[in-house]
Parts: sequence; structure tokens; C-alpha cells
Amino acid sequence: MQERAARTRQAVLEAAAEEFAERGYEGASLQRVACRAETSIGALTFHFRNKTALAEEVRLTGRARFDRSLAGLAPAADPLRELRVLIGTLARLAREDRFVRAVRRLEAGPPDSAPPLAETWMPVLRAVLDRAHGARWLRPGVAPEEAEAMLAHLAEGVMAAPGTPRSAAGAVWDSVWDVVLHGLAADRGDGPVRDDREPSRADS
Repeated sequence: MQERAARTRQAVLEAAAEEFAERGYEGASLQRVACRAETSIGALTFHFRNKTALAEEVRLTGRARFDRSLAGLAPAADPLRELRVLIGTLARLAREDRFVRAVRRLEAGPPDSAPPLAETWMPVLRAVLDRAHGARWLRPGVAPEEAEAMLAHLAEGVMAAPGTPRSAAGAVWDSVWDVVLHGLAADRGDGPVRDDREPSRADS
């Protein structure tokens, strides 16, 4: 009985993540969530008393998955490669993880008491840029704060982009990153970083 209840709860949570990701908090319907989860409203409210409680659990789950993915990124000797991996990971999570998509959509409406995801990934971006600047990987005249502003806009853009096939998204991302590197990288006698791998020590 407990195992079946746990399966039902997880099915409801996954269905709710899809619903909130697609419709936001105001547009989400508990009836549609129950239908997606192939269960009853009674079973849903047994686990989550109302839409607010369900949204909060989806938010907590999404943030935990997001934080775990960022914490698992492997450091790189080349900080510009590390920046590429970071922003590529943000794009992948926003495109492929229903819970992360839901968190981003929930950020746009009530309840809005939780800090945005940017408060997690922006300090990581800033730290890598500071390291790149200190090691003289940035082109002379490129200030870390200017690079941070540009990369933050880039990250938000790729996270907000509509879903595309992974191969197509990867090709576009490679081309964009070549342009970014041309503007950021100091002349070290190396070509653009072209590495689609996203090394991680944790599952997302």
C-alpha cells in the first residue's frame, strides 16, 4: 500500500511539473494534473492539500535538481570551457527537465516567495569569470562585469528558447559560442573551444 501511494505521489508531482511548466500557477488546473497522472482528485489532494502546496513541492524538487546539477559540474583548467559547460548545462536543464521548466514558469507568478534560480547560477558564473580574468584568459580590455552582463543575457536567452531537437540546439549553440569566444578570449594561440560534453559528477 505504501509503495502504491509513493508511486501515485510521484506521478502527481511529475504531472504537476508539466502542468505548471506549460500554464504557470494561475493557469494550472488540479483536474488536469489528476488526469495527466491517471489518478483521482481525491488521491491528489490526499498527498497535496491544494494547488499552492503542490506548486511548492514542484518548486522544491526543481530547485534541488537544478542545484545538484550545478554542484556536479567538473572544474576545467580552461575557465572559458567551464563557462561554456555552465551555460550549456543551464540550457539543457531548461529544455529537458520538466521540474526546472516549472520552476522558471512559477517564478513569473504567485506564489513568489522563493528566490529565483538566477540567484543560484549567477554566483557560479561570476566566480568562473573572475578566475578567467585573474588567469588572463579574457581579452585585454574585457572587464569581468561586462562579460558577466553579456553571458547572463545569453544564459537567460538559451534557457527561455523554445524546445528544439538536441542535435539542432547543439549546432546553434556551437556557432553562438564561437562568436562569444572570439569576443572574450585572449590570444593564446588556441582555436575556439568546441566540446559538446557537459561533464558532471551528479545526475540531473
